[in-house]
Amino acid sequence: MLLEPTLRRVGAVAITALLMGAAPAALFAGTPADTLVIASAIDDIVSIDPHEAYEFSGLDLVNNTYDGLVEINPETLKLEPGLAESWTVAEDGMTYSFKMKPGLTFASGNPVTAEAAAWSLQRAVKINKTPAFILNQFGWTVENVDTMITGAGDTLTIKVDKPYAPTFLYNCLTAGVASIVDAETVKTHDANGDMGNEWLKTNTAGTGAYVLKSFKPNEGYVLEARPGYWRGDAKIAKIFMQHIPEAATERLQLEKGDVDIARSMTPTDIAGLEGNADVTIQSDVGGQIYYLAFNQKHEQYKNAKFLDAMRYAVDYAGMADSFMKGAVIPHQAFLPQGYLGALEDTPYALDIEKAKALIAESGIKDPALKLSVRNSADRMDVAQSLQNTFGQAGIKVELSVGEGAEQLKEYRARQHDATLQTWGPDYPDPNTNSSTFAENPDNSDEANNTGYLAWRNAYDPGEMTAESKAAVLEQDADKRVAMYADLQKKHRETSPFIVMFQQARQTGVRSTVKGFYTGGAVDAAAYWLATK
Repeated sequence: MLLEPTLRRVGAVAITALLMGAAPAALFAGTPADTLVIASAIDDIVSIDPHEAYEFSGLDLVNNTYDGLVEINPETLKLEPGLAESWTVAEDGMTYSFKMKPGLTFASGNPVTAEAAAWSLQRAVKINKTPAFILNQFGWTVENVDTMITGAGDTLTIKVDKPYAPTFLYNCLTAGVASIVDAETVKTHDANGDMGNEWLKTNTAGTGAYVLKSFKPNEGYVLEARPGYWRGDAKIAKIFMQHIPEAATERLQLEKGDVDIARSMTPTDIAGLEGNADVTIQSDVGGQIYYLAFNQKHEQYKNAKFLDAMRYAVDYAGMADSFMKGAVIPHQAFLPQGYLGALEDTPYALDIEKAKALIAESGIKDPALKLSVRNSADRMDVAQSLQNTFGQAGIKVELSVGEGAEQLKEYRARQHDATLQTWGPDYPDPNTNSSTFAENPDNSDEANNTGYLAWRNAYDPGEMTAESKAAVLEQDADKRVAMYADLQKKHRETSPFIVMFQQARQTGVRSTVKGFYTGGAVDAAAYWLATK
């Protein structure tokens, strides 16, 4: 590997060590001109097989080494053709034909074919790892996927079991689990019928801008640009991702110029960088939302006036502007910004007098609740703010503090009173949140529908269940947007959920770095457009 002559030796040692398959040095100084050095906490990576990867850090790597039939433009966050140049839908809405782009190759040099694309999607269903459910929604099973997805010549044919909204399929095809892999290469690494799964946990076989050069779990990885990428060659030759879980260390390395990008800093670290001309803070949103939920097994949470009172007893702006500054933005609908049909208005604000008046109208005397909260600093700060403002409105709040796993077990068993939670989308389509917040096909205890947040709160959304199911079948994209907008308005005004915030991201970058996109709420980070 060629490094800039001016690179200090310790930096060269760290990067070269990882390229050679050894553990990187703990810290290094200086970064080479042809390498983007990123610091982040990447210990969440379980696998980098695109059909198994389900964690944020793993999907970032997948996004830069693989492509799908349909892609999300990292600059506009809009759908665009990927490995397929065009597609059509049959009149019955159940058969899709994708025409593959000619002349594309995998990193190995093997051609990208419709057969390879079909095998890839079939593989994702057959190995049946965590993200397979995203594809199973279309009626694809281990038994039928070979007939539901077929490739011949330059055409991939996909059949689905219902006439879904085309945007539902297209959005799901942008997920990592729908990545197209080099079938011929992967097949040669099959071990005991695993379809190459073990090999792909530490190797790549895609069409992306980069190929994996070296990977050490919980330490880091190096990606190397491949020439002739169909979206345009990567601007920077190499990506060096270093696992640095300590936010303060990331900040120090960024300030010294030992890393180009720091992705896991706290709001306190971000604030400490103010006035540093060598560092720029990029702000973006993530897909996670923060919400309160109330178990309607308790009668007071069926009282519309009382639910409304609590909506006006939350200090949305106060929390977002103080201890949560930079970590969240106020947001009051179940679809995060960036999703099809998401609402961005925030009709509720802290109004203690209005909350008191609504409590009086509710007829509930001396209201009290027990709020389950995870024992972590950020959650406790939010819970204590709620305890304070609810108390001012006349609602006594007792905090029930526990570990995250304990809290989730209680929540999934419908044993909570009230709970403070977060929720992140599973795939970049509005159905991912609509189907859990606004649908509950069977509200009985026996149904045990823990996948539905509505069920966890013993909440029967009534007609909203049918409306959500109709929205995922709506063929007209504009009508679908309107359906989700109406659904969210109705949900936030009547349900036992109070959505308060959407995750915000603040990324520290050296001022020389341009064109680094974190992907907003709907996609993973894009490295290939970055320059320095």
